[in-house]
Amino acid sequence: MSGGRARRRRALLLLSLALACGGLAASEVGSRVREVEAAVGAPVPVVVAARDVSPGAEIKAGDLAVREVPARFAPPDGLASPDEAVGAPLGTALVKGSYLTVSSLGAGESRRGRGPGPLHRGQRALEVAVAGGESLAGVARPGSRVDVLVSTDPGEGPARTQLALESVELLDLSSGAGAQAGFAPGEDAAGEGASVNASSVATLRVTVRQAVYLTAAQNYAREVRLLPRPAGDRGRAGRTAVGASEL
Repeated sequence: MSGGRARRRRALLLLSLALACGGLAASEVGSRVREVEAAVGAPVPVVVAARDVSPGAEIKAGDLAVREVPARFAPPDGLASPDEAVGAPLGTALVKGSYLTVSSLGAGESRRGRGPGPLHRGQRALEVAVAGGESLAGVARPGSRVDVLVSTDPGEGPARTQLALESVELLDLSSGAGAQAGFAPGEDAAGEGASVNASSVATLRVTVRQAVYLTAAQNYAREVRLLPRPAGDRGRAGRTAVGASEL
């Protein structure tokens, strides 16, 4: 009997040690996961090509798949759900495994100078108050593509300018953002947000996620600017940002 009790005690002791080691291991793994996420961002869903798709083809659900990647490596104008692209024409060839982005959808340049095309499923038209609009008038035309810069105010943390979106289609550009933001002509704009420094209103073709981001930028950032792209320029700069301390 005493031998049986001793074996049970040893078994309970070993079980307790195993549970304790398991708890420590889980804690260590959790800590490492948090460190990695802090460095590269939490995993986010991105849409990729499930197979090769030819330019001009109408995108079907079977053409796409969803993959999770760290937020830092997700394309700025990537799509989060296949529903955002199914039914839209593809503007450029898509290779299996490559990211599907707003700029790869058929619009703007693919219409050969005929101006912007209609919105497709998953796309939205968003008005954004932008600074420096006067210099864009002769360069950025409806149907062309632009990069979007967002500058934050020092009062909201470290001042920085970042490349928020790349190769977004410009649907329209009009002057007079101050009046549309609620300021009478000649009135001192003492409010907050990008509309205070804006001189024009740009309408952009974006995804829902991009629309939410740009709306927040318009309300809380110091200014939003557009950088016109030459026709056919599909280059990528990636997530680029410069802080005030780096100047």
